[in-house]
Amino acid sequence: MPAAAIAPREFTLANGLRTVIVEVPHLHTVSLVMYARVGSRYESAKTNGLSHFVEHMLFRGTAAHPDSLVLHRAIEDFGGTLYAETGRDYSLYQIAVHPESLERALAVLAEIFGAPAFPDIDRERQIVVEEILEDQDEDGREINVDDVARSTAWPGHPLGFKITGPLRNVRRFTAGDVRRHFARYYGAANMILCLSGAVRARGVLPTVRRLFARLRPGKGACPVPAPAGQRSPRFAYVENRGSQSNLQILFRALPEQHPDFTALAALGRILDDGMSTRLHYRICDQLGLAYYCAGTVEPLHDTALFEVDAASSHAKLPALVREVLAILAGLRAEPPALDELDKARRRYRWDLEAACDDPDALAGWFAGTRLFYEPEGLERKVARMAAVTPADVQRVARTVLTPDRLTVAVVGRLPARVRNQVEETVRTFGR
Repeated sequence: MPAAAIAPREFTLANGLRTVIVEVPHLHTVSLVMYARVGSRYESAKTNGLSHFVEHMLFRGTAAHPDSLVLHRAIEDFGGTLYAETGRDYSLYQIAVHPESLERALAVLAEIFGAPAFPDIDRERQIVVEEILEDQDEDGREINVDDVARSTAWPGHPLGFKITGPLRNVRRFTAGDVRRHFARYYGAANMILCLSGAVRARGVLPTVRRLFARLRPGKGACPVPAPAGQRSPRFAYVENRGSQSNLQILFRALPEQHPDFTALAALGRILDDGMSTRLHYRICDQLGLAYYCAGTVEPLHDTALFEVDAASSHAKLPALVREVLAILAGLRAEPPALDELDKARRRYRWDLEAACDDPDALAGWFAGTRLFYEPEGLERKVARMAAVTPADVQRVARTVLTPDRLTVAVVGRLPARVRNQVEETVRTFGR
């Protein structure tokens, strides 16, 4: 089946549950994914961590499968594994199975959202506490550089909250809190069900309607808008006695629906899309400042983050920060060479076509995106990237890679003199 021929079909059940079916019949698996508009962005300081806690509790059992062992044994018996994740503005629950197990998998997924049992809250609380402790040192300091950076970029805003929440919240959440949060955010109107892969809409839709009809309609959720900009670079440092310092450089960027988002995606690939691209070649291959140096774009529906991650020995950290920021400043000063952009455009198209062989990727593309806006098809995405010029990339670099969008976080062990060097490099970026 040609990649361009993949066209999702969307249906809405009587209770408001949107169902997206992506037919790719030549595959040998089908992915069932339930997306919900729920995550740390929908929380307050008091409820922070509750979305993640509810996700954990949904693994503990249903009315028909009353504990975690019975539930997971049933799923594994038909060849699946329940996977879930909580993000900032969405959560997802996924089971991938052979097509012959599709109806059984749908039945279990419908139970999880239609009749969760929520047993053993104190046992699950212990598990979540252990997860949170993985990101703290022995003195209780937060050492996950992602969370340190985001809380600095968005101080006091839900986008800056830790997804797992603070220990004090998790230790006091009650079964009533879990049920109320579930009731608010897991209604049919706030979710999208996707079936992607070896499935036919005509054959499976009656089963979907029968199994998911009992979900409560509920209502849609709207997150708190992204905060306004900052005036100058922000810097955060957390001491940690590890063997390396972890670095994260963030720029508040452009949302996916912005006209320049595709140019931003091209910028990201020019910086980091293989070992010959600018970040890896300069930072790792030529200067030996780090084993890895990665650049990514994290899109949200109304904003985005352009981020660079790296880790190095403590003594190299000032040079690492200086060189990364110099590479970024270089893209502001000069447009990329055309052959560099051509390579990025080709690899972008090839990755999109490869996603058409991956039912999980297709689900995220055509259903997860629909939580917030209508997704674009393959041909439209490819055409947008093909139209990007070197001048477009430079323009978006000048828009995004600016001091008033910059946050730098370091988790490591830096003497005061070295820390001051890093902070000065950040403070003077763009001057």
